[in-house]
Amino acid sequence: MSRTVLLVAHSTSREGRVAPLLSAKGYGVEWCCPAEGDALPAVESYAGAVVFGGVQSANDAPAMPWLQRETEWIAEFAASGRPFLGICLGGQLLARALGARVGPHPDGINEIGYYPLTPAPAGCDIFPESLRVYHWHKEGFELPAGAELLASGDAFPNQAFRHGGAAYGLQFHPEVTPQVARRWLDTAAHCLSRPGAQPREVQLADCARFDPPLHDWMDRFLDRWLAPGNGAR
Repeated sequence: MSRTVLLVAHSTSREGRVAPLLSAKGYGVEWCCPAEGDALPAVESYAGAVVFGGVQSANDAPAMPWLQRETEWIAEFAASGRPFLGICLGGQLLARALGARVGPHPDGINEIGYYPLTPAPAGCDIFPESLRVYHWHKEGFELPAGAELLASGDAFPNQAFRHGGAAYGLQFHPEVTPQVARRWLDTAAHCLSRPGAQPREVQLADCARFDPPLHDWMDRFLDRWLAPGNGAR
């Protein structure tokens, strides 16, 4: 069995906590960026795959050949039963690959900042009631047919789902560290004027409070996600 996890990015950024956490658990990581022309490799070569966020929309796939190929590859990976994790855009691409709609909030609301999650019955053993998670998105996903809702939120009701036992889609960003959040706030400050976005100073204060438990949650979640036999459930 491979001990390498494929990490799929949509920009040149390689920051965040996922790669260090996986390395600490004894996994190798390999990066791939289809947006930069990288070809997506064979599914069976990896213990799992994580697809991260990006500025693109899942609805851009028909007009972007590389994104359409990635969506089809995600469908193949999810069908393989190997652990798959889609984060923000990655979760939206998983939902779209499984036939669900992705689109903006009807009132134009964005989630940018820390927001609480409400565990669904199927997610009570995954998400604690007190967890607040980091968001940066203007679109959300509907629940794919056959998927289990794991957590919900106020503005965007579908925050996490599981499909087929080993494929997870998350609307939020558990990979974002305080350093990454600060960089996003610096480079995309114009987004903070959008409806629903939290002010910079609120986000920085919340980061000091909510990032440590989010880090610990992500560490535990990766253990669960990569547990032997996960894909056979």
